[in-house]
Amino acid sequence: MQQQNTFSGLSLRLDRAAERRDERDWVDARASAPEARFLVLDGDDLAYVQRDAESLRWLGAGERASWMPDAEPTFLGTDEEHAYFLLRLDAAGSHAPDAAALEQALGARRMHLRQAGLQLDAHEAALFAYAKGLAHWQREMRHCTACGARVALVASGHRAQCTSIDCGKLHFPRTDAAIIVIVEHDGACLLGRQASWPAGRYSTLAGFVEPGESLEDAVRREVAEEAGVRVDEVHYHSSQPWPLPASLMIGFTATAHDRAICLRDGELEEARWFTPAQIQSGLADGSFATPPKLSVSYRLLAHWLHERAGLALDELIARAR
Repeated sequence: MQQQNTFSGLSLRLDRAAERRDERDWVDARASAPEARFLVLDGDDLAYVQRDAESLRWLGAGERASWMPDAEPTFLGTDEEHAYFLLRLDAAGSHAPDAAALEQALGARRMHLRQAGLQLDAHEAALFAYAKGLAHWQREMRHCTACGARVALVASGHRAQCTSIDCGKLHFPRTDAAIIVIVEHDGACLLGRQASWPAGRYSTLAGFVEPGESLEDAVRREVAEEAGVRVDEVHYHSSQPWPLPASLMIGFTATAHDRAICLRDGELEEARWFTPAQIQSGLADGSFATPPKLSVSYRLLAHWLHERAGLALDELIARAR
């Protein structure tokens, strides 16, 4: 069973045209063309969407000139119809409207990326995720980490260059790698829960990759640290951009040496082994809740249930409602 992770893969039908980001005339020509589309994010990285529809409220070139004339657009890429750009409202200059005024003027509402991943068209949700990741990095990357001088955005918003003549260091957008894994042993999978989660929710285990560590070693370390379970084989499953604020989730399946659980670092309230039958019955009686559907954790669980028991997680949830 092959399902697409939210924000990733064929969902984003886009040519990023990375080799042309430094060609200012080429980028400017596309930004001023009638086919240009501008995605506006406010200072909290909420996107403007249609008030009465589940789709982004894009600005055209004329609207951009009227509402945000001083905003420097970040080029995202092109498809067969449009060139796409990001506009940050918090970097749009003194003449830009405030977030609420723009919302009213555009007949729009604002939406968080988590909500967008569940409600928007897959292509638009992926574009939103792409733009949000860049917007967060641009907002955070204000000073050179080598000398402390201010930086200026270059390459149409995809790099930041130190403004000091003596330094000039280039900085690139940061992505934090994190592993996420469904561990199995003899027909059961290992899931954990945090105390702050809704009652009954369990998820696969996850954690950030440390310096000098392979992805496979990160899987083994994180599972051991969180649940005290020893992992043998590790296999890649899929990945998902997760700009909340700047992660890349790298999904794995793994096999445990045994089922001994020992909670160690206090991050998890509980960790348990679940068989497909226990998950099926838990969904039916309401005692078990899955991770959010937009997450790669949900896809890992869905894949495991299908492979081990021929169960479709989407159908089990729909049947339980």
